[in-house]
Amino acid sequence: MHKQMMGLGIGLLAVIGLAGCGTSEAKSHDATLNVTLVGNPATANPAISGDVNSSSMISQTEEGLYTLNKKGKVVAGVAEKVVKPTKNGTVYTFKIKQNAKWQNGDPVTAQDFVTSFEWQVNPKSKSQVANKLKYLKNYSAVQSGKKDPSALGVKALNKRTLQLTLSKPQPWLPDILATAEYPMKTDLFKKYGSHYGTSATKTMSEGAYKLVGWSGNSDSWTYVKNPHYWNAKNVQIPKVSVQVVKTPSTAANLFKSGKVQETYLSGQYIKQNANNSQLTTTLNSSMRFLEFNDKRSVTHNTKVRQAFSYIVNRKQVTDKVLQDGSQPAKSLIPYGDGNDPKTGEDFSKEVGNLVSYNPKKATALWKQAKKELGIKKTSLEILTADTDEQQHVAQYLQQQAQKYMPGLTVTIKALPLAQQINKGSEGNYDIDLDGWTTDWRDPADFLQMADGTSSVNFTKWDNAHYTNLMKEIDDTSKYTTQQRWDLMKQADTYVTQQAGLVPLYQQAKAHLVSKQVGGLKYTMMSDAQYKYAYWK
Repeated sequence: MHKQMMGLGIGLLAVIGLAGCGTSEAKSHDATLNVTLVGNPATANPAISGDVNSSSMISQTEEGLYTLNKKGKVVAGVAEKVVKPTKNGTVYTFKIKQNAKWQNGDPVTAQDFVTSFEWQVNPKSKSQVANKLKYLKNYSAVQSGKKDPSALGVKALNKRTLQLTLSKPQPWLPDILATAEYPMKTDLFKKYGSHYGTSATKTMSEGAYKLVGWSGNSDSWTYVKNPHYWNAKNVQIPKVSVQVVKTPSTAANLFKSGKVQETYLSGQYIKQNANNSQLTTTLNSSMRFLEFNDKRSVTHNTKVRQAFSYIVNRKQVTDKVLQDGSQPAKSLIPYGDGNDPKTGEDFSKEVGNLVSYNPKKATALWKQAKKELGIKKTSLEILTADTDEQQHVAQYLQQQAQKYMPGLTVTIKALPLAQQINKGSEGNYDIDLDGWTTDWRDPADFLQMADGTSSVNFTKWDNAHYTNLMKEIDDTSKYTTQQRWDLMKQADTYVTQQAGLVPLYQQAKAHLVSKQVGGLKYTMMSDAQYKYAYWK
């Protein structure tokens, strides 16, 4: 799970035909693969990474106990095998591969995972993703500062044996270990502390690639094959050159000219290339929504938030503004994020459509809200990332709000993703056009975004009924899988109707991949891994 920015533009750009684009010259097997990323990563520290760009970079250079195979299935990574938990699903004991090495040849140790996990939960790290590990024993006490991080349920039994002890069962833990939890080089962390991961020279890789040339705010860098990676013999691309490209027109031109072999695509470019064999489009495990600062009087008002929900024609946003395959939200949970234990039905289908476009109702709610607040007019600012997609969606919201909420002036503040996330975490905003991408199929990952006790609840919306529902959902030792499922449906219905968060759309991801390149596969839960890529 992580804050996200998808560089998906809109159909306001001139269309460039891309069918058959890209150089047709054969590539030698040691050629560099050139790719793009939609924004600047905020950190290379896996313990605190909370944005999609950082997660992308880290996933190419690090490997966890588990990893995803070519088909996106969980398999053993630096652990010798996928293990079965003991003690009623609460204890996992892993043996680290003897040939698992850091890029300098040092062995990967159990302590490297302990170092990473403890720093992730340590309140001093201010990690935005600490609660990925909330099922570890003593998590709450460590997070609140009541216990030392050493009390966390992660122990190095010896150099190669790691044990995780949970407070209660967590059936989706393997997904997290494969996609979101990585070790940190212990001696390097002792040297750099909170500066670990601020540049390529202040981090170290043990995955398929080494991170080279990233300064912390670079627009380009490289992934260089790590000769000490335990599975290096099967990594066929020796070097991957990455450049940040925020505008889809530039990305399309780079691909068309053959300067990059993989890039994102958006807007009318997707429609224009529907029959292009080099285009791949996948519905993403991410949701875009509006966060309202509950600590500010106007955005604390429930009717204000509900009014904003009613001014959004979600189908118009996806079909006319985005045009990228994204789908209108029906609730806070994206399609494909879980299935009923009994019937197999998709979660979002069972819950049904909880949002609608109703400008008249929005205006009525807004008038009631103004009376409750004792105001006739006010101004609100929408915080957004500085990508085409987010800025144009923000402009749509601005237009709709000022049209149907008389007396309201809406301004837009567009910032680089890292700055947007920082302002959001500090509560320095009115309305935040934000997003969340999950690393595992379980609706609770999205539902926790509105939980008053959650570290990733940037709205600070603190509703006692909802918090109680989330406590019950988290109690996997008391409630059966089916009972938990029903509780999650209640929570989704409640938070959407109360507009604790206002869901907008489920994002799609579209990429152009050169016909010269094989092995790049995309799933709902994961992007392509370059360690599986090869020149045809």
